Formats: sequence, structure tokens, C-alpha cells
Amino acid sequence: MLKNYKRPNDKISEFIKKGNPILLKRGLYIPGRNTYLTVPEPFLTANYLWGPSYVSLESALSYWGVIPERVFEIRSVTMKLSKKIKTPVGRFIYRFMPLPYYSFGIKSVELIPGQVALVASPEKALFDKIISTAGLNLRSISQAYDFLIEDLRIDTEGLQKLNIKELSSWIPDAPKNESLRTLVKTLKKL
Repeated sequence: MLKNYKRPNDKISEFIKKGNPILLKRGLYIPGRNTYLTVPEPFLTANYLWGPSYVSLESALSYWGVIPERVFEIRSVTMKLSKKIKTPVGRFIYRFMPLPYYSFGIKSVELIPGQVALVASPEKALFDKIISTAGLNLRSISQAYDFLIEDLRIDTEGLQKLNIKELSSWIPDAPKNESLRTLVKTLKKL
């Protein structure tokens, strides 16, 4: 589009000042208000801002309807360093998870036609939430139940739909595997 300009970066800076496109980070832009182009969905933006990554934690739990709350910042998991990025279109938080655990339970989800993002399955988002919650060590079924029902406000119907076999297969490679074993025992009792 700007190949005929001697100094295309100057023209890009001029466009950004007018609000079209919107600069998210160096080299990454999205269409602004005064355009006919489709703006990317926040989950897709999250995948591109800091990657590789997938949307998880409260963001994915809310997306799948597991928790009742709406989430206002997008939380993701990455293999890179943890990071917080504030942009004109929202705040994005990334949490480090090690391999091979990182690669389990990721789904490609078509958010709107033509926009596909990587999102944690409900099971993986729940595991990620437990692993990333500082100071949380689930040591008993009653403690795990209270965390799920009281803290996360997940209803028991939603918990009964989780794939326990899949969850169990991830435990050997996961951080906080004792807490995750307790979670699986709790889910089996429901």
C-alpha cells in the first residue's frame, strides 16, 4: 500500500495519529474506526500480541460458560516469559507454562467467520487456573470443592461435564500435580 512512498514509516505514523490503523505494538496494527475492515476479535489479538500463546484461565472459563462472570482482560498462557501488555483495545496478560504441559488441551475456535483463535479447552483452562493461582495447594476434596464452587462459582453440572480421563492424562507433566490429583478426585466424587 505504501510502496510508492520514499519514507513509508512517516506515512504510517501519520495514519496512526489519525486513529487508523491502531498500533498494538511495534509492527502489529489493527484497523481503526474509519475503515470498512473487520477488527480482529480480542482472543485473536491476544494470540498475535505475545506468542506462541493460547487464551486460557478466566477468559477461557468465561468463554465456555464454566464460570458466570464476564472477564474484562484477556488472560493467556505462553511458553515465553510471563508478560502484561496494555493496548488501546484492552489489557492482555500472559502466564508462562512449561512444555510439554503447555501443548495439551488447546482448541482452534472460529470466533467469527474467518477469525480462528487458539483457546484452552474448559478442562485445560481449569488446570491452568489452579496452577497459576499463587499460594493455592489443594490438599483435600473439601478444599478443592470449596475452591471450585465458592471461589470460581462453577456449578456442579458444569463440573460433571469435564473430561476426567483427559485431565488425568495431563497430570504427570503438569506443575502442581498433587493439587491437580486432588481436583480429579473431587470431580470423580460429584
